[in-house]
Amino acid sequence: MSQPIRLKDHEKDARLVRGRVVFGAVAVVLLVCVLIARLYYLQVIQYDYHSTLSENNRVHVQPIPPSRGLIYDRNGVVVADNRPSFSLSMTRERSGEWSSVLDTIVEILQLTPDDRIIFEKRMKQGRRPFEPVPILFELSEEQIALIAVNQFRLPGVEVVAQLVRHYPQGPHFAHSVGYMGRINEKELKSLDPINYSGTHHIGKTGIERFYEAELHGQVGYEEVETNARGRVLRVLKRTDPIPGKDIVLSLDINLQEAAEAALGGRRGAVVALDPST
Repeated sequence: MSQPIRLKDHEKDARLVRGRVVFGAVAVVLLVCVLIARLYYLQVIQYDYHSTLSENNRVHVQPIPPSRGLIYDRNGVVVADNRPSFSLSMTRERSGEWSSVLDTIVEILQLTPDDRIIFEKRMKQGRRPFEPVPILFELSEEQIALIAVNQFRLPGVEVVAQLVRHYPQGPHFAHSVGYMGRINEKELKSLDPINYSGTHHIGKTGIERFYEAELHGQVGYEEVETNARGRVLRVLKRTDPIPGKDIVLSLDINLQEAAEAALGGRRGAVVALDPST
């Protein structure tokens, strides 16, 4: 018995195809509309926000610490000055997993676990955003070379030239001139956060502490353009720092040396009976 011949409903198939085409076209149009709306929202409505965010990621303001004022004795002999030194600084916002970067630094320079703990404490101290934090001071030439060779492993880390306090007369004026030390958390809260941007040491005792405001000076700034890795491409604007004031003491290095020689290492004091002579 022969099978009945079924005639294909071409009109029905055509309607089905047209329906699918229309549905697909509508879906595409809706998707395009969503993309256009999103693009409009990002490019027009949120233009100011993203423009500012991009500018903040590209342009940064870096403080320039002032040169600290010098201290002289009454005859013009320098008892406290500044000498160049190199430190290792790290910017947390540019270092990604900064804790891992600290581990890499310890490995490269063959430092101790205690050094690692000190570095982490310094990184966690209060600071301004994007402000480099010095973690290691007075680098040797060998250490500078090791950092340079491994720079690709150390994002946000750089060797920075700076001035450090130096006392050319040794201990002769230590009791009066005093010394400088790293700013601690308590001192950080009482200092001017703007004028001490980029400064990490202050006077702790003696003249260094009493005349801190005069010796410190006024901070300067550089507005710099950086690449994605935080490398400075160019300087856009610069405000030079104002050096601290020099101080002349009434003390005399020659009399100080004579008094120390007379005492011969014993405890005591030297009194001038007739200062006019």
